[in-house]
Amino acid sequence: MTAPERMRLLRVCIQTLAAALFIAALWDFYQYFNWASYNGPGEGPPFYPRPALLEAFLPASALAAAKNFFSGYGFDSVHPAGLTVFFAAVLISLTARKSFCGYLCPAGLLCELLSRLGASADKKLGSPLGLPRRPGKLISLLISCPKYILLAGILWVIFARLSPEDLRAFLDSPYNKTLDSRIWLFFTQPSQEALIGLGVIFAGSILTPGFWCRGFCPYGALLGLFSFLSPLAVRRDKTNCTYCRRCTRACPARIAVHEAARVSSPECRGCLECVAACPVEGCLKVQAGYRSEKKRLRRAPVWLIPLLCVAAMGAAYFLALYSGHWHSQMTPLELKTLHRDIFMPN
Repeated sequence: MTAPERMRLLRVCIQTLAAALFIAALWDFYQYFNWASYNGPGEGPPFYPRPALLEAFLPASALAAAKNFFSGYGFDSVHPAGLTVFFAAVLISLTARKSFCGYLCPAGLLCELLSRLGASADKKLGSPLGLPRRPGKLISLLISCPKYILLAGILWVIFARLSPEDLRAFLDSPYNKTLDSRIWLFFTQPSQEALIGLGVIFAGSILTPGFWCRGFCPYGALLGLFSFLSPLAVRRDKTNCTYCRRCTRACPARIAVHEAARVSSPECRGCLECVAACPVEGCLKVQAGYRSEKKRLRRAPVWLIPLLCVAAMGAAYFLALYSGHWHSQMTPLELKTLHRDIFMPN
């Protein structure tokens, strides 16, 4: 097995494991929601604990909890796993690019799979809609704008509009305490508007690589901004580059790798697909350092980025688990009451 094949296999293994954990958490949440929302005659389904992993997909709540934490009010007790994953994702971005998105995020994996489906259809059908799957720089820039607008709105509300008292009131509100169930209902019982929005995202991801991740994910936008500080990055040796553009075509984020000296774009997920695709040995490599002088740079093994990503998330999980900051402090009675009063009113 060649080095590029080993790199791709490593990424596929990590993504598969992350996706399996996510699917298992979805099944657990299905059973939990059936228990929590049951309001019929008799005892109903037996008690099932709320899975903590899905709290990772409550970024706005986690961001509010982060502000609350740094304001001196302690660790969030409602969705502690969400705050744990948020801190870990930020740490990963500060050290190993936006590799949380490239290796662990199931939404990123789904977006990539849809993009590959579109690429396969293009080859077989010859781009039946006549749309370029890799738009120019101006169109790519416009596609990237919505997620930063969404992020700016979220940050403005949390950090400018909400006082510490308002923030604590939100975190302790029935809405936030049942936010994971509300998102569950958004996907399992979608409105017509939600179906249209999801349809646009799915179709856009098939037609344009990175449509959701690059265009609409505020979580990824925030992590991308943190990744500017990451010392690890892919660098291109201009003297060895043949400008074949295989690196650019392989990049799921549509970064013009063949034009960059250092791939420091906030869209870089650290997936290393560009390195695996490069036919010239040593042309693309992972290096640590910010300066352009070669003597200031240190070559790093390509596996360092995925290693830091998985190690940081694993360490955060075990630290939170053994310190009591992974599972919610809400009691089963409180959860049952909230679901009965909000979702199943008499």
